[in-house]
Amino acid sequence: MKRLFVVATLALAGVGFAGTALAQGGKPSVGVAEFKNQTGAGWWRGGVGWELSGMLSNELSSTGSFRVVERAKLESVLEEQNLAASGRVRSGTGADIGKLTGAQYLVMGTVTSYEENTASTGGGISFKGISLGGKKSEAYIAVDVRVVNATTGEVDYSRTVEGRTSSGGMSVGVYRGGFGGALANEKNTPAGKAIRAVLVEVTDYLSCVMVERNGCESDYAAKEAKRRDSNKKGLKLD
Repeated sequence: MKRLFVVATLALAGVGFAGTALAQGGKPSVGVAEFKNQTGAGWWRGGVGWELSGMLSNELSSTGSFRVVERAKLESVLEEQNLAASGRVRSGTGADIGKLTGAQYLVMGTVTSYEENTASTGGGISFKGISLGGKKSEAYIAVDVRVVNATTGEVDYSRTVEGRTSSGGMSVGVYRGGFGGALANEKNTPAGKAIRAVLVEVTDYLSCVMVERNGCESDYAAKEAKRRDSNKKGLKLD
């Protein structure tokens, strides 16, 4: 009887452990690689790539839907796999990345377009570096996002995400917090607003296609179709 009790206890414990593992496995484990830049954006300087990685990691973590691997676990592995330089996953290395970092997926972002424009609207005053009216600033940023499966090394999800912002009147006090290091001076600028907008959009997209999967995918498919159609209209062909 005592023996049966021990067996039953162990069996129940096993069920408990399995349930815990299942619960933990319900959240995708992701690592965010260093962002790359293919533009001449003036705000891009040393350290910005990992700064954007950290900001996106925080956004993903704040949703409560992902387990996010710390940068310290990622950096040395990604450098060894030459991801830091190439932004590519070499054939056969995906599983190694997953084993060494604990990430099921690797999120990679590349800034592929950045435009900023400041136009005068007439009037306005400036006092001690603070502008009131007189100008309108706009910024646009596009980021190519790829999600690599760390088991297969294949790209499971990919999308171009855009962020647009515009501001007029007082040119201070847009965002508080979230920016530091090389981007610290950008938090109140059109560039800072566009960066934040695109990171939030990336987070929403990944939450949709990797976690929610409740029909929201069609909304992003429509957004992508609209983006591509807009790009085609801007291209003049003979």
